[in-house]
Order: sequence, then C-alpha cells, then structure tokens
Amino acid sequence: MAVKNVCAAKMGGCSFSMRRGNGKSDRLTASLLVCILFFHFTPLLFAQQQNPPFLADKYLYWADSVLATLSPEERIAQLIMIPAYSNKDKVHVDSISALVREYGVGGIIFFQGGPVRQAHMINRFQQETKVPLMISLDGEWGLRMRLDSTVRYPYQMALGGVSDEDLLYEMGAEVARQARRSGIHVNFAPVVDVNNNANNPVIGFRSFGEEKENVASKSLAYMKGMQDHGILASAKHFPGHGDTDADSHYSLPVLHFSEKRLRETELYPFRQLMEQGLGSIMVAHMQIPALDDTPNLASSLSRPIVTGLLKEEMGYQGLVFTDALNMQAVAGYYPPGVVDVKALLAGNDMLLNTMDVPATIREVQRAVERGEISREEIDQRVLKVLQAKAWLGLDSLQPVETAHLIEDLNDPAAVFLSRKLTAASLTLLRNRDNILPVKGLDNIRIASVSLGTDKPTDFQKGLDRYAPISHFTFPAGGGLKEIADLKTKLADFQLVLLGLHGLGIREGSNDFGITPEMNVMIRDLIANHAVVVSVFGNVYSLDKIPGLEKAEGLIAAYQETPLTQDLTAQLIFGGIGARGRLPVTVNGFFKQGDGLETQTGGRLSYTQPEEVGIRTADLNGIDSLMRLAIQEKAIPGGQVLLAKGGKVFYQKAFGYHTYDSLQPVNMDDLYDLASITKISTSLAAFMHLKGLGKFDENETLGSYYPPARGTNKADLAYKDILTHQARLRSWIPFWMSTVRKNGSFKWFTMKSDSSRRFPVKVADDLFIHRKYDQKIYEEILDSPLNPEPGYVYSDLSFILAPKVIETITGEPFYEYLDRNLYRPLGAGTLTFNPYKNYPPKRVVPTEIDTAFRKQLLHATVHDEGAAMLGGVSGHAGLFGNANDLAKLMHLYLYDGSYAGEQLIAPGVVSAYSKCVYCDTGNYRAMGFDRPNRPGDPNGNAAPSAPKSSFGHSGFTGTYTWIDPENEIVYVFLSNRVYPTRENRNIYRLNVRTNILEQVYQALSKAEGRED
Repeated sequence: MAVKNVCAAKMGGCSFSMRRGNGKSDRLTASLLVCILFFHFTPLLFAQQQNPPFLADKYLYWADSVLATLSPEERIAQLIMIPAYSNKDKVHVDSISALVREYGVGGIIFFQGGPVRQAHMINRFQQETKVPLMISLDGEWGLRMRLDSTVRYPYQMALGGVSDEDLLYEMGAEVARQARRSGIHVNFAPVVDVNNNANNPVIGFRSFGEEKENVASKSLAYMKGMQDHGILASAKHFPGHGDTDADSHYSLPVLHFSEKRLRETELYPFRQLMEQGLGSIMVAHMQIPALDDTPNLASSLSRPIVTGLLKEEMGYQGLVFTDALNMQAVAGYYPPGVVDVKALLAGNDMLLNTMDVPATIREVQRAVERGEISREEIDQRVLKVLQAKAWLGLDSLQPVETAHLIEDLNDPAAVFLSRKLTAASLTLLRNRDNILPVKGLDNIRIASVSLGTDKPTDFQKGLDRYAPISHFTFPAGGGLKEIADLKTKLADFQLVLLGLHGLGIREGSNDFGITPEMNVMIRDLIANHAVVVSVFGNVYSLDKIPGLEKAEGLIAAYQETPLTQDLTAQLIFGGIGARGRLPVTVNGFFKQGDGLETQTGGRLSYTQPEEVGIRTADLNGIDSLMRLAIQEKAIPGGQVLLAKGGKVFYQKAFGYHTYDSLQPVNMDDLYDLASITKISTSLAAFMHLKGLGKFDENETLGSYYPPARGTNKADLAYKDILTHQARLRSWIPFWMSTVRKNGSFKWFTMKSDSSRRFPVKVADDLFIHRKYDQKIYEEILDSPLNPEPGYVYSDLSFILAPKVIETITGEPFYEYLDRNLYRPLGAGTLTFNPYKNYPPKRVVPTEIDTAFRKQLLHATVHDEGAAMLGGVSGHAGLFGNANDLAKLMHLYLYDGSYAGEQLIAPGVVSAYSKCVYCDTGNYRAMGFDRPNRPGDPNGNAAPSAPKSSFGHSGFTGTYTWIDPENEIVYVFLSNRVYPTRENRNIYRLNVRTNILEQVYQALSKAEGRED
C-alpha cells in the first residue's frame, strides 16, 4: 500500500516521498524508481487519472522551504481552516486575528458578509500571518451564496437542465475571476452529489440532478472553468450526499444502500472529476454501514472511507477537506479537538471549521505521542497544502485591492453570463396546442396571478412589457373567501398567467408552502381558463400540486429571482425560446430529461448590450448626455430605449416629470409624442390600407375625401402630400380665431364646463363646441396653396388624415389603428387622451400654456390644433411610452411583420421609407423623415446613421429612428417644452442624435475588438 500512496497520482505525484534532511536525493531516486516499476506493471490502474495541478514539481521548492521553517505546532496549524464572517463586529474580527497570529492557522473559510469588508479582513489577516492563508468560501452558485453585492448564478439544479456545457465552463472561469479578485483561493464547489432522493433536505436544488452522467459532465465543466483560471475546485460531498433524508447540519444521516450501488452511482461523478485533475474533495458527514459499520461514525471520521476508499483504492492525491466540523453529525458525538483528531486520523488533509484551535493542536500532538499518526505523515499533508498555496500564488501574495472591487465583481459580462445561464435553464414542460409563445393579443384578455404573495412581482412587471394585462395576487395565507373573490375577478379573462412564489422548504414539512387553498385555486383556474403556470422555486414542488399536468402551459423556473421572473415573462411571449431539460424525475408526469423547445416568437427581448456585441461601458456616454441635458435644463427627464435585432439592450428612465424633482420618470410613464403621431397614426393607417389595396399614394386627396373635391386640394397627389411638397401651408393657428382681443374666448367656441353643445374636452376645465372640428377642416380646405412648388413641412394634410381614413374604412380613426395595429402589437399605451385611462402620475406633463389654455398641460395634448379636435388628430395627440412605440417601430423595421404576423403587407413600409424626390433636394420619404445631411453632426440624424435610415421627431422633445442596415430602433421621449416651448437647449446640445451616435461608436469599437 505504501507504493500505491507514493505513485497513485502518476509520476509527478512522487514528490510526496521527498523529505528534508540527509539522504533527500537518495530517497527521491528510490521513489522515482518505485514509481517507474509501479506504472510499468499496472498501466491501466491509474492511467486516466490526472494529477491535481498543484502537484507539479515546480511548486515543491517553495513548499519544502516553508515547511522547514515551521515548528511541529505550526505544521499542525497549517491543516486547520477556521470560519469567519465579514458581517460581524470587531470582537469577532479580533478573535480571528488572534488565532492567525498566535497559532498560524492554515486557512479561513468565509461565510456571510460583503466583498469589501471581507477584503479588509483578508488583508489584515494576511499581514499578520507567518505563512499566507488559504482563503475559501462556499460559492456553489457564485460568490453571492455568501457575499452581498455580487453576481448570483443559477442553482445547480437549474444548471443541470442546461444543454450547452460551455456556459458552465464560462461560469467556472468567471467565478474564478471574481474569487481571485476578492482574495479567495478555494471554492467549495461543485456539488457532485447525485440527487436521487426528492425528499433530501440538504442537497436538493444544490445538485445538478439525478442522472450520474449529467451530474458528472456539468460538474466537470464547472470544475475545469475554475481550475483553468487559478481557483481550486472542491467536489462535495464525498462519497455522495444525494440520497439522504436527514440534514447533516443537525443530525447524522445514515446511508442504508449497498456498496455496489454506492460505487456505481454516487462515486461516479467523483471518479470522472479525479481523472481530470480535481484539486480537492470535501468529505461528508454520513454513516455508511456498507463501508464502515462503526456505530455513529461519520464518513468524514472513517479511515476505511477517507484513506481506504478515497486515497488508496481510488488513488486520489489532491487535498481532502472535511465538511464543517461544527455540524451536529460529528460535533454531536465528539468535542472540539477530539473530532478534529479523528478527522485527521481518518486521512483528511484539511480540518474545516475547527472550533477550538489550541485544543485541536494539543489533541493532535497527543495522537502523535501515542503513535496514532506520525510526524512524517503530518508533514506530507502540510507539504501538500503548501504546494497548493504555491499554485494559488500565495508564494507571491499581493493585498486585495479594495478600490473598485464591487464594480469589478459586477462586471456586465459576468452579469450577462448569469442571464445566459438562466435563460438556458428555463424548462417548458407543457405547451398544449402551442399556447406559447402567446399569440393573437388582439383577441384575448389576459390576467396574471402571483400565488403565494400579496405584492406585485417582478414576473408581473416583466409581463407588462408585452401587452395590457390585469394583475392579481393571492397571499400564502389566502382562504376560501379570497378564492371566491379572485374567481369572480378572473371570470372574463381567457388566459391566466399564474406565477407560483415563495416555494421554500419549511421546517417539519415538505409541501414547499403550498397550502390546500392554493391547490383549490390552481385546480379551479386550470378547469375554467387557459392557464400557463410558472414555478419559481424548487422543482420538486411540482409534485405537491395535483392536476398541474393539465395546465396548458407549464414552466419550471427553479428559483425566484428578479432575473428568473424577467426571463420567464419573455419566454411566455416569445422574446426568448425555451431550451432547458428537467434534471430530475418529479413524478410520473414530469420526468428527468423532459423539456420542450420553442423558438423566439418575433417579439422584443430585453437584455444587455453584451448580447448585441456592445460593451456596457461603451454606452456610458448616453448616461452622461442625459445627465448633461437635465443639468442644462434642456429636459426635466426622459426615456431612452435602444434595440438591435429585436433585442432591447438599453432601456433607462432619467430625471423627473418636472424640475421640482417630485415625480421620477419611470419606463412605463406616458409622454406626448407630438409629431411622431404622424408616422404612428396617419402613416400607419395609410400603409395598412395600402396593403389591403384600399389606398394608393398616387391617388389624390379628392379621390379619398369628398369634401376636398372642388377645392384647390382635390388634385394633390398623396405622394406629394406625404413628402411635404404638395404646396400646403405649414400650419394654421386655429386657436387664435377663438380668442377675443381681451383674451377671453368667443362665446360660440369655448366654455369652462362641458355640456351637450360643448362636450369636447380641450384641456382641464375647457370644452369646445361640438361642431368646431368642421370649421377647422373647412379652414384647411379653404386655405391657399404656397405660390412656389417645393418642400415645406406641413401639418395640414395630417390633420385631415383621420377623416380620410374614416371615409375609407367606415370606422373611427383610433379604433381602426387599435384593432389592426396597436392591439396585435401589444402596444396598449399608444393612445389619445390618456386622462381617460391612466392616472395623472403615469403621464408626463408638457407646457405651462400661458397663451391659449392658461394652465399646465397634463394628460391632454400639447398641440393646440389637436386639442381643439378633442385630442384626436393625425398630426399630434398620440401618447405612449418608449417600449410600446418601439414595438411599432420594429413593425416598420421588419417591413410590416411582428411576432409572426404580417400586419402591413410586405414591401409597403420598405417603399414608404425610401426617398422619393432626392434628385430635387427633398430628402424625405413618404411620411418618414430621413437624414437631411448624412454625416453632419448638426443634422437631423446621428452622423453615422446610414442614408437608408428613417424616423421622425416631435416638437415636445421626442424622437425615434430606425436603421434597417444595422437593425437598430431608437426611441427618445422627453418633455423639453416644460415649462415653456421657448426652451431650445435640446437643439443646442443635440442630445437626441448624439445618443444614437454613441451606439454607432460602440458598435465601431466592438468591430475593432473583433478584428
């Protein structure tokens, strides 16, 4: 067996025979000879097992030299790793410091706290120690498992369903980067336990699943990612904690199955990782009679298991850690010091969570004196620890730099990796009749219910981006009355999106908090509605809900985080597709390997710049431009949305509704879109009708609008009207004809109260005569044409457009738009007169009108002409948020197609967005604006915007632009006219076009990096 110990880890492992003192070279030569003979005659026994990386000979010199400086007591201390917390007080920190200084412990395992506080502690302790400390942490799902202000990665159970194992390698590499940046050297991960017991109280979601091959391959990817990037991985919990029904933190679990089963299943992942150079292993606290039948003896204290099975039979040469020695599975049977010695005698190298350092050192010395363990054996283990420290770079230790630590740990690329992993894990288990992604938004009423909470959830916020949805909650303690109330409220909804929340393991119960009342509620919903259930929690909870398999849609999301809820909402509506596979069998309906795939449904997805090849840092200029605009009082605030290829990669709200800084701007607030109304209403309807063969730009105004016949407008071709070269006047100040010289309104025009004759609301406490719109239309038709041909931007034809469209369709203007475009898009906030449907706090005010309406314009249209038409016009009056406007712009980007529906016939938007009269100097398309001076930083478009790009701007400070070459959609909403339209700072600063230019510069940098 001595030969095996020397040679088990290939030729390089023979370094363990090297001892200081006389005869060192002879002993090395003899050991090498033994190794050569051993491997010659047993080529198959360990041929596939790769040494842990720190056992290379180059790390031996430093380790051997340090060992020579240590006293016997200090050598024992090197095998001790003590617990520490960075969220505790100075007394705790000082107590750890004392152990480091007085006894020279080998390492520290950190638990809860924060990165900067922990870094300060690490720096202090490393300064106080004689031998650099090995710093460790449990980071199974990243540093966030223990440290606040860090990136959270999905639980291993979720990752068990991810098909792309390269992502797990990336995760390991990124966790290693974050660990090294934080001063951490060992991550006690991955968990390689095969979780084949659904009632396991301690592993469960911490495992990659129940299939040993899947657990092994996922664990290996995670391990290699960490160790390839300089962090020691630690596979746990040897020999396998997946099939236990007790928590070793509180009692000693007993494994009653056979040695054959243990070797075939539980040990399989450990063997696979050992063969690839696994750096360390953590031994569990379990009683395993098949391997050692000593009563009440944990595996971590068993020599037949640690030395006999792990080190000798399996030939493992890496570091062997105990599980925490303060856990009741061992601490309940042996006092501090004694338990540590037993662990050392069993064969462990590092004693984790030693609770009494002087007692442990004292007890180990006594064991040496009793001949239970030799000094040489202790030295061999210390040497291995020191070699690991050398590999980890502790031979040239540098302090942890605390400046920018939080920022570095939360690098956007690291956050994006978490997003990719989470998206890849989402598992679609039911999709009856392909209900997902949700289709036909124009024909369905949708409600969401968050079950297990009484507050709106991130899931519901995510759903809101896709369609108008009514939201409800059902608290964990809800009873029959709440069930009845909710049933009544949901009666008229065809589709219910149900989120299950708060599904934690409760002490003394395995129902995950699912009450009988919740089951009644779920069963009733599934019986009476089309229901899509999203389970935000432990996947085993699926078994606690009878009838769940009957739901039209079912998504296993594995855990409840804002990101998981966000991405699940995107999956439901087709922003992302489903790819995950169930890593465990829950019951007869939901089995290991189950998982349906869906493709993206053509709707917007919401992501980070990194997904479209842009670094987040390269867009910092956008934030700076917005802050400057607010500082210079160009705008009180605004919304900025940017998308590429249908992926919204930047979406932020800035500032406040007004300069009093009372109401912050939110992304769901509505803005007055001003002239963007032209391309969002009139032009949208014309293009839709064009596709139906009911409108032709070559026809005239008179052909579609009978009142124009016999006027000088009758023969104006729509091609000329839409390109603003039909000789129409730019505008008419209609409101001025309603005002007397003394400033009061003429009696037949406006009243302060509504009535049958004055029912049309112009603004708060201001109503116009019911037939005044006819006067406006007549005034337009009677107005003279410009004497000279050529381009003159005009509102007049767009004011007439609603009447033209109503004449063609026989349907009210807005109803036509809503039915054919807005509702299918899920663009519920695109509306006229938002005061009818939205609370004032959701609507951003515009100007304090001192000339006409004598008030702050809030939730009523800014444009005077549109206001006199009751807020509904084709040139101004539309309100909306950036997100919903972006949906319409994507419809234009993709030539009339969105979410798999061709809402505008192919080729129409493409034709209408092209320049018609460029050869005459008119750069406009039919309704759309185009770059007037391409490349000019003072033009109407970003200098780098291609000539093919198009869009529109609005007088209130709005702007939207579409770049078909780069598949970019840009929306900028602000109220620059607050408090007065005389504020022109937005033009001086070129805020709107400069923001889009930041994107082009970022893309240029990305292309340079790729080169």
